[in-house]
Amino acid sequence: MSLAAATRDAVRERPFLYDALRAGVVNYTAAARTLDVEGDTDAVATALRRFADELTDEPVYESEARVSMRSGLGRVEDGDGTLVVGDTRLREGAGSLTGIVASGDVSPPALADVLGRLRAGDIAVSAAGVGDGTLVVVVERRDGPDALRVVESAVGR
Repeated sequence: MSLAAATRDAVRERPFLYDALRAGVVNYTAAARTLDVEGDTDAVATALRRFADELTDEPVYESEARVSMRSGLGRVEDGDGTLVVGDTRLREGAGSLTGIVASGDVSPPALADVLGRLRAGDIAVSAAGVGDGTLVVVVERRDGPDALRVVESAVGR
């Protein structure tokens, strides 16, 4: 494997570095030192610069959705739920969690963006999912208003 290919693979294992390369905010030499790529640091930094030049700075997704908040979510054993993933079902009126629901033009990349923004805002996510024009993020009740603002800024209209 070439040094350039090894560098690209190492970057893809670190999504934050990939995003920073896309945004053009990377100290290439410092980043090269952190990667587990065999080769001279300057050569790895050069490979990073070239990879960054190949990346587009266009948005990963476009979305427009109505965002609402649903209180009182909790785990249930069976039946329908606001969010169902595997054997985990969350339904309104069954607990103390808060669900932020975006309905409209939403996609998995939008969910990834929302989760990244919530992580940056130090808001813990209990569950999340996206499908068929609906994105749901479940947080603790006290984090509901902040999570609502985050989701609205990412996908709201």
